[in-house]
Amino acid sequence: MIGRITGELVWLKPPVILVEVSGIGYEIDLPMSDCAELPCVGNKVVLYTHLVIREDAHLLYGFLTVSSRDCFRQLIKVSGVGPRIGLALLSTLNLEEINLALNSGNISLLCRTPGIGKKVAERLILELKGKSVGNTVYDKSSKDLSPCYLIRADIANALTSLGYKDKDAMEVVKRLPLDIIDLSWGIKEALKLLNEHRSL
Repeated sequence: MIGRITGELVWLKPPVILVEVSGIGYEIDLPMSDCAELPCVGNKVVLYTHLVIREDAHLLYGFLTVSSRDCFRQLIKVSGVGPRIGLALLSTLNLEEINLALNSGNISLLCRTPGIGKKVAERLILELKGKSVGNTVYDKSSKDLSPCYLIRADIANALTSLGYKDKDAMEVVKRLPLDIIDLSWGIKEALKLLNEHRSL
């Protein structure tokens, strides 16, 4: 799985962009809202990505934040919701609005998105109501993040994916060295600190 791409923005033809990484150009589909936030062509971009493999194509979808990418992943797990609808939903509504619509059962808000009718909206609410869709411990636009910040974000998100609470993950990541650059070591140290806390 290709989880993150850093490279030069070569061209922009919304909703598709081309990012060059070490001489290889990746065509990536983005939500329109993220396209609007991209820098000018020729600048560096950092995208969190999701790869969809089909018989006739390998399709790469990109997002400016981990939360948007995680929301997309949750959406496309719902029956009848494919990547195109997932992108359209993220292009029409922000994460707060999506969570509000799902948890309040607001069908009309979801139906603002092209391609989403009443049946699909009802299915989304049925399967995702009560869940925090797309929320992560660390979430910030990737345009100005340092490598250390990104490593700490990845550690925190790894902990929550293992079932630890957001609050506990945030607390333990704060206790790690500020200049941490090794993701594997950071996860091991974080787990060690969490186990020490549990044993107290």
